[in-house]
Amino acid sequence: MVTNGAKVLGALADDTRRAIFESLPQGPKSVGEIAHALGVTSSAVSQHLKILREARLVMMRPQGNRRLYSLDPRGLADARDYLEQFWPSAIAAYSAALSTAEAEPPPEQ
Repeated sequence: MVTNGAKVLGALADDTRRAIFESLPQGPKSVGEIAHALGVTSSAVSQHLKILREARLVMMRPQGNRRLYSLDPRGLADARDYLEQFWPSAIAAYSAALSTAEAEPPPEQ
């Protein structure tokens, strides 16, 4: 089973999707604005936005005849929750590595 946290990481693994995602904290943007800023076709941006929406990283709201895209905090929460499950073992491994390093004599020069 793929969690949404894993889906988020997969969506952000692509350079173009990550660039789109990173362009949105400044405020909502249309497909055309994103495409122009990144030098990518509107069609390509639309395809990437679809994947970002499926991962709940962006949301869309209609404004007149345009669709504006902005960050969706649910996807970030999913990614945080996914990564937090690894912290206890990562901290334990780091602590063990420090203990081992402290127990070893310093290298001779």
